[in-house]
Amino acid sequence: MSTYSENIRKVTTHRLIEMKKRGEKISMLTAYDYSMAKLIDAAGMDVILVGDSASNVMAGNYTTLPMTLNQMIYHGAAVTKAVKRAHVVVDMPFGSYQGNSREALASAIRIMKETYADSVKMEGGSEIRESVERILSAGIPVMGHLGLMPQSINKYGTYTVRAKEESEANKLIEDALLLQEIGCFAIVLEKIPAELAERVAKELTIPIIGIGAGGGVDGQVLVMHDMLGFDRHFSPRFLRRYANLSDIITEAVQHYIKDVKSQDFPNETEQY
Repeated sequence: MSTYSENIRKVTTHRLIEMKKRGEKISMLTAYDYSMAKLIDAAGMDVILVGDSASNVMAGNYTTLPMTLNQMIYHGAAVTKAVKRAHVVVDMPFGSYQGNSREALASAIRIMKETYADSVKMEGGSEIRESVERILSAGIPVMGHLGLMPQSINKYGTYTVRAKEESEANKLIEDALLLQEIGCFAIVLEKIPAELAERVAKELTIPIIGIGAGGGVDGQVLVMHDMLGFDRHFSPRFLRRYANLSDIITEAVQHYIKDVKSQDFPNETEQY
């Protein structure tokens, strides 16, 4: 008798497009290490993003810019070792693809060969067309990213909502259509008006994943550390906390310290 189950079938680019066609929302969350990726995958996540947000939540940097290709490969390889079902996409870090399509292809090939990821993600539209096309020509799936693009934060000067003005909104729509036309399998839209994001999702046939882009898109992505409440001070409007691990972990560590100081730990059953 077959043991096949839809729930354990590997999530591929084709399956994600199928999900959009039948109106099934796509769940996406970041992970950066083996242990958390194993838990997230086992919970049934559709897509795991090895984000360059590791620069912020893992390395303590203010922006994503310091992340290197080697660092992204390190995190990506750790995540893919744990994942059985979810589609794993790795962010291409700042400086690994902008302005030089040959370097972009070399960077993407390294990510795919050294991490065993399923795809890569790149920020930008027409400005990076040549790099995206060259990577796609090598058979590497690409997820796009438009709207607020953290790798361009020094150009913006602020993390405020993007594409509120008509000109920028029109450019975003043009870029989204371009990315679909040249072969991207999905696009992340970050921190843009919900009405605009819904319009893009309706006009395009590939999945549109939102973060701070409202509920009219095909799926949602959050940073794992944010939704689990590692940082109680970070609370943008689009974030919903599903746990408050900051307090739970602090209390557990303080309890451990207390038990060590009082010699309650280890007790007789916790030694050899």
